[in-house]
Formats: sequence, structure tokens, C-alpha cells
Amino acid sequence: MRLLGVHGVSKAFANGVLAVGDVSLDILAGEFVSVLGPSGCGKSTLLRLIAGLIEPTTGIIERDGGGQPGDLGFVFQEPTLMPWASALANVALPLKLKGVARSEREGRAAEALAKVGLGGFERSYPRELSGGMKMRVSLARALAVGPRLMLMDEPFAALDEITRHRLNSDLLELWQRTGVTIVFVTHSVFESVFLSQRILVMSSRPGRIAAELAVEAPYPRDELFRTSPEYGAFCRTASTRLGEVLAA
Repeated sequence: MRLLGVHGVSKAFANGVLAVGDVSLDILAGEFVSVLGPSGCGKSTLLRLIAGLIEPTTGIIERDGGGQPGDLGFVFQEPTLMPWASALANVALPLKLKGVARSEREGRAAEALAKVGLGGFERSYPRELSGGMKMRVSLARALAVGPRLMLMDEPFAALDEITRHRLNSDLLELWQRTGVTIVFVTHSVFESVFLSQRILVMSSRPGRIAAELAVEAPYPRDELFRTSPEYGAFCRTASTRLGEVLAA
């Protein structure tokens, strides 16, 4: 079942920059889709258009099943946590803004923290957490609203390789456990192949979907997959397609 449809969407900013040009794509319920492309190609702009944070200049974005922007969670490049608030309070914030009663929102926030492996850290403050733990709090905050669609904008790009690999694995486990649909922006070929069922390759600005690659490898995917010939072959294919798009 289709969850989201993007039809001929473009975005031009007031300074005249055309960031996204004539993008069309469909996202199916339960999919894990990565949007791969170089820095500055409009990946983040596309994600914000899907989220309803900015409006398209032209084109239509359809959320099937009556879905509204509030039915999604957004994980940004930085954790964007309130430094004066505990992990529990940070995760509960969107529920508080929705008017959810305190007892319910704290329960849902604690449950979301447990899902991302931070059970027992509810009362910890951001200054007491590592970079990877802060990003887990950000992920829990997005999960707490019970989204149908999760939009993730290069959330692990600033982390060290070991932490990034661990969070990639944990994210896949969470995706399989919850069934949430994920659209994941990255400029890493290796990350996109490890995570995704489909990779959408964006061209340089103005960004458009110039190629699509299916990663037909079974889940669960673990470190053995990451070192397998199959993974290497998919990475070479994705890198080749990206190179062809950028050279066009």
C-alpha cells in the first residue's frame, strides 16, 4: 500500500536558488528507502517538503490514508535537545505540545527511550550523554508520537564509524520491530546499501531522482552482511550509479 506520493515537486527559494526540480516518487507502507546524493543536492529540502515544514513551489505531495504531517517523526542532523531538560522531558516535548496528559506522555516517552536502548537514562541530561546517546534520544523523541512515517536527515553523519555502525544496526532492528516507514537521507553509499530496500539517487542541484536501485538482500542484516561479497557488489553498483548521475 502506498503511504506517500510526490508528484512533480519543485522548490525555489526567495534568493532564486532552485533546490529541487520536478521530483516524483512513491513510498510504500513499511518500506525503508534511502535518498542518496552529494552535499547540497536538495536531499534535506526534499525531506522538509515531505514533512510539510516548507511548501513546494510547484507539484503535489499526497499522504495516503488521510495522513497528515503530524503522523510523522523527524530526526534532524543534530540531536537538537534542550540542554536544561532530562532525556525524558526532551522525548516528551512533542507530546506536551499536543496536549497529552503528563502521566501518559511520560509513560510514552519512557517506552520510546527503552526502544532505543536508553532505559535507565530517563533522568540524564544531554551533557551527561555521548553523541550516540544524544542521537538515540532524538530518535526516541520522534518515535514517541507514534509515527507512520519517519524522516531521517543524515542523523549519524557526525558520529564516529563504530557508533554509526552500531546505530545503523539498531535502527534496522527498530524498523523491523515497529513496522514504521523510513525515508533516510545520506551521502554515504555504504550506509544506504546496508540499511535500505531501495535507494533513490539524486542529481546535483536542482535535485531530482535520477536513478533507483533495489537492494535485494534479506534482513536481518548484520556485520557479516557488511563484510560479504554481496554487500560489496551492491556498494559498487550504487557507487557506479551515483557516479553516472553526477557525470551526466
